[in-house]
Amino acid sequence: MKILLDMNLSPKRVSVLHGSGFECIHWSSVGRQDALDSEIMLWAKENDHIVFTHDLDFGDILAATNAEGPSVMQLRAQNINPAVAGPLVVAALRQFRYQLQSGALIVVDENKTRARILPIRR
Repeated sequence: MKILLDMNLSPKRVSVLHGSGFECIHWSSVGRQDALDSEIMLWAKENDHIVFTHDLDFGDILAATNAEGPSVMQLRAQNINPAVAGPLVVAALRQFRYQLQSGALIVVDENKTRARILPIRR
């Protein structure tokens, strides 16, 4: 499973995820800092990566377009510090690995983690 970190998350997360056994890159190493969310989504889909973000727009894009990919993991926690939220994220990646490989929107917060299989139908 390959993970693409969105610009709104610290590049420090790369080492946290690598340390937990995940292949991970930060968007700043492959694309423009001012790229549109749609450009990030396209790159992730073409390069078989899951988008990991703190931005709610990615879920909205999936819902509005009925897209089947790429998978997106949204971190909705108040404290997104890797030392605090890292264990939640790693647990969610492991728990929902099959759904993420098939196409899913995973929302992680302090109280619960939930999955929606793609495409999202309203």
